[in-house]
Amino acid sequence: MRETVSKIGAAFRLPGEPVKIDTITNGNINSTYRVTYRNPDGTEKPYIFQRINTVVFKNPVQIMQNIDLVTSHIRAKYPQEQTLHFHHTADGKNYVFTEDDAFWRVMNCVDSVTLDSCDDLSVIEATGRAFGHFQNQLSDFDGSQLYETIPDFHNTKKRLDTLFQHISEDPCGRVITVQDEIDYIRSVRETAGALSVQYANGAFPVRVTHNDTKFNNVLFDRVTKAPLVVIDLDTVMPGMAMYDFGDAVRFIANTAAEDEPDASKASVDTEKFAAFCRGFIGEVAKGLTRPEIDALVLAAFSVTVELAARFLDDYITGDTYFKINYPEHNLVRTRCQIALAKDFWRKRTELENIVRDVYRAAI
Repeated sequence: MRETVSKIGAAFRLPGEPVKIDTITNGNINSTYRVTYRNPDGTEKPYIFQRINTVVFKNPVQIMQNIDLVTSHIRAKYPQEQTLHFHHTADGKNYVFTEDDAFWRVMNCVDSVTLDSCDDLSVIEATGRAFGHFQNQLSDFDGSQLYETIPDFHNTKKRLDTLFQHISEDPCGRVITVQDEIDYIRSVRETAGALSVQYANGAFPVRVTHNDTKFNNVLFDRVTKAPLVVIDLDTVMPGMAMYDFGDAVRFIANTAAEDEPDASKASVDTEKFAAFCRGFIGEVAKGLTRPEIDALVLAAFSVTVELAARFLDDYITGDTYFKINYPEHNLVRTRCQIALAKDFWRKRTELENIVRDVYRAAI
């Protein structure tokens, strides 16, 4: 490993030599290492080395081109703020292929802490600010420059169409065991897919979206817990701003884990929802259109149904996409997301009132 790291560091023209390599276990896709270099003057500096999973990300060069454009734009627009910095080779690339055809990148290490979950409403509000500010940072960026690295990633209608196609095929003979789940998703199919249809028809602006708005994709100050920078830009693509909001509250405001076996424990924590709203809407109120603001709650419902459909689709087709720890893991995930979607719908008026009140205060 040290020899590989040394070659990668040399390709990126890092001064000094690596003296320590620590594996970072956060994240389920890429392989990440904190590599400490000793500079020629004796001081030490850490870097983040990442090997990209090219099975999941089949076009890593496009991902890195997207990241280069986005981070360059943010750095030029906000020179005083902390930004991600990816190192470049002598020929200007922000990635290298090693001899075994592995794909690597190197970025500066930000002294920070990440959170997988949190009950502190002030930190939740700060997380909302971080993702809202990310929208603002890219509000004047031409999204047409970006590759759609995962086509139709948040096209809920297409996700549901795929699910029902696989239901009709029933490749593993499992459809008979999940009729209740299928019946529910069928009952909300049109409602959940409505925003995707409207977006395709031009009803909402095309935004530059993060598409993975979870707690652990924000770096926080170790002491103050103030947000420093949004990370994990692999899925930055053109999309709907409302889905970044919806995916965040789906995760942050859920009273249960994503794979809680007792689905009845899954519900929307309205205090956490409101806290995230204050942060996110406080940042984007003057940048998003009123139709986008009005669709935030529907987006949360829609993206929750979408994820339920993805889990169920994976279960029906033999568990080939999501990592599972036991045979019915994807079915457990499906039921938890369905319970959460039902609660989003039950509470939609209350949640819409929260959005409306926060929006009025922000403008």
